Amino acid sequence: MATQSPRYAFIHANVLDGRPEMQPIPNTTVIVERGSITYVGPDDRAPIPRDAQIIDVDGAYLMPGLINMHVHLCGSGKPVSAGNAGALMKRFDNKLGRAIVRRILKSSAQTQLASGVTTLRGAGDPLMCDIAVRDAINAGNYLGPRIIAPGCGITVPQGHGAGLFASIVTTPREAAAQVQELVARGADVIKLFVTGGVFDAVEPGEPGVLRMQPDIAAAACGAAHSLGLPVMAHVESTEGVRVALEAGVDTIEHGAPMTPQIIELYQRSAHQLHGRPASLTCTISPALPFAKLDPEKTRSTEVQKINGDIVCAGIIQSARQALEAGIPIGLGTDSSCPYVTQYDMWREIAYFANYTGASNAFALHRATLGNAELLGLGHTTGSIEVGKEANIITTQRNPLDDLSALRDVTHVMVRGELADGLRAKHISELDAELDWIIAQPLDSIYTR
Repeated sequence: MATQSPRYAFIHANVLDGRPEMQPIPNTTVIVERGSITYVGPDDRAPIPRDAQIIDVDGAYLMPGLINMHVHLCGSGKPVSAGNAGALMKRFDNKLGRAIVRRILKSSAQTQLASGVTTLRGAGDPLMCDIAVRDAINAGNYLGPRIIAPGCGITVPQGHGAGLFASIVTTPREAAAQVQELVARGADVIKLFVTGGVFDAVEPGEPGVLRMQPDIAAAACGAAHSLGLPVMAHVESTEGVRVALEAGVDTIEHGAPMTPQIIELYQRSAHQLHGRPASLTCTISPALPFAKLDPEKTRSTEVQKINGDIVCAGIIQSARQALEAGIPIGLGTDSSCPYVTQYDMWREIAYFANYTGASNAFALHRATLGNAELLGLGHTTGSIEVGKEANIITTQRNPLDDLSALRDVTHVMVRGELADGLRAKHISELDAELDWIIAQPLDSIYTR
């Protein structure tokens, strides 16, 4: 268990506060009391409590904990061969199996935390075990990030995620009933799988084929909104984005090239839950390995390789269009996909900056306060401000100069508790390939 103390003082910090145009604020002290930030200001004026544990960061960079908007906790990122998802889940759908899945999800959540992610939004995991892990963290059974949990997703026959981390529905009535069931079991958000994906496409050129009919998507959104929950949707085609937005989806996950009609749909969607317009969650991390690496390494077929290239280009184009049109954009990794580990949120931030042309400061802002605002948590976390939860990380190097500084987090605090005892176990063979990818010219299309 992490070290616990009611008061801490981080002294001699260069503070990056989470704003869009943040710059280091030198010689700064941040005081934490009972889980909240109570002082941010000059070292020489800091009212440090006598019983505070003093952490001299000696010029390190102190910033808000990262927020990962798209996480599957069930895998490590190592490529695996496709199997029978239904048969696999039957093997684990028992007391012992669920305990094993919960242990895996706990380990992944703590790996996310150790790498600097203090809040994450789940995107669907087997047997709804993300809810159990969230509840255990909230109960103080062990340290972990804040988890916004969907339980499992909702899909249709032959839909993406069917039988693995999504329940199957066939009618609008079933969709609404499934939403009610998920809410009763503790879901914080509803996840829909509106289109297919790279792995389940059977023809080259058809990734993101529409699977969920508009009336089913609309019924799920209506039921979720009536119960106060937002809806996120896996979408990887232009047609799918249109259907999802017209149905009332709050966040488009992954995305695809936008038409003028789709841009307008985003911009006039302020009727969505809580009055916020619909947003896009950018997930470049799972797409690049398909585009950059040899299919043998990603264990993908020729069809999946072709479709992976299409999805990668579509996600990047969608993110660029969102920035140009002022559409709110969040960042997430889609961890557990091949070559997407539980400790590499920094790569998604770097990919976003590299492929959209955003500044490092703006990219870091989107991964902190920007993501917090999209989750409705902007008043609680995402920035270094008095009154906010003490979700804090430090790095020795300045991420505004080089976002790879976020790779080496020196301190992690979540809700006022130090998590410095946690360590992320790296997978060296994946790291080597991913380091090669991030070093390539942006227009490079050859594979390794």
